[in-house]
Parts: sequence; structure tokens; C-alpha cells
Amino acid sequence: MSTAKGPLKGRAARLGRLMPSGPSSAARTPFVLLVVVLLGGGLISLLLLNSALNQGSFQLNELKDRTTELTDEEQALQRDVDDYAAPDALERRARELGMVPGGSPAFLGPDGKVLGEPSEAVAPKPTPTPSRKPTPPAATGTPKPGTTTGAGTTAPAQTAPAHAPAPPPTPTNSGR
Repeated sequence: MSTAKGPLKGRAARLGRLMPSGPSSAARTPFVLLVVVLLGGGLISLLLLNSALNQGSFQLNELKDRTTELTDEEQALQRDVDDYAAPDALERRARELGMVPGGSPAFLGPDGKVLGEPSEAVAPKPTPTPSRKPTPPAATGTPKPGTTTGAGTTAPAQTAPAHAPAPPPTPTNSGR
């Protein structure tokens, strides 16, 4: 085999004309610059994406905390509503407003007949309110009502409080 290079013939000659035979004259700088720009742009876009995801995560945590607070508040309000809707609480508030328990009810049937015997609600007789026990005099030296003080004056007697409950109104039958 000879290693001598001679002029190429035939097909090899045609291929040789397509390929340059000397050192490459194409500059590699634009290609390297393109690769560096693409890598840098990819890294910057990943950084921005990561920052956006972290910000969304913080907002999600804040919203979860707010949801927990509002759920707790809703449950507290529901407990208050349940307390006010309890039968004993309703009865107490109704009595405070002067309402009395109703008598036996009467119902209207689908044909317009009155079913049952209606009766008027009657206020129960007020129970005597227990008198308050007199409180012992304070240790500061305030005299009992109606007693004489050291200066020869009498201490004023105490009166009943001005905010005593009024008797409940009497229900009237308005022809119903």
C-alpha cells in the first residue's frame, strides 16, 4: 500500500471539491457565544420561575392561615347561635320580654275547619321575689341605715333599686 498522495480521480475528486482541504476558516466565536447566551437565558428563566413558585407558596400559606382563622371564628359564632337557640335560653329571653306560654293550640284543616279548641294564654301569677339578705357593713366604717353616726347625724336609709322589673303585660284576645 502506498501512502503517497496523488491527484484524486473520479468520485473521490468530486467529494474532495465539496470538502475544503485546508485548515477551517469558519470562526467558532459566534457559535460559542450562542451556546453561552442560551445557557444563561435558561438559568435566568429557571431562577424567575423558582421565585414565582416561592411567592405563590407564601401566598398559599397565608391564605391557609386566614382560612383557619375564619373557620375558628365561624365555629365560635355557630356555638353562640346554638346557645341562643337552646330551648331554656329561648324561654328565659321570652320571659324577660314578658311573654307567657301559650294555651292549647288550634289548627286549620285544608278544608278550612278549625281543629281543636283555642284558648287564651294566661300569664302565670308572679312568684314572690325573695328579699335580698342585707349585706354586712363594710369594714371602712360606713354606718348601717338609720343609725346614728359619731357626729350626731343619721345615715340615710337605703331604698329599693330603681330598675325593678315591670310586671308582664296582659295578653288580649283580638278576635282571632
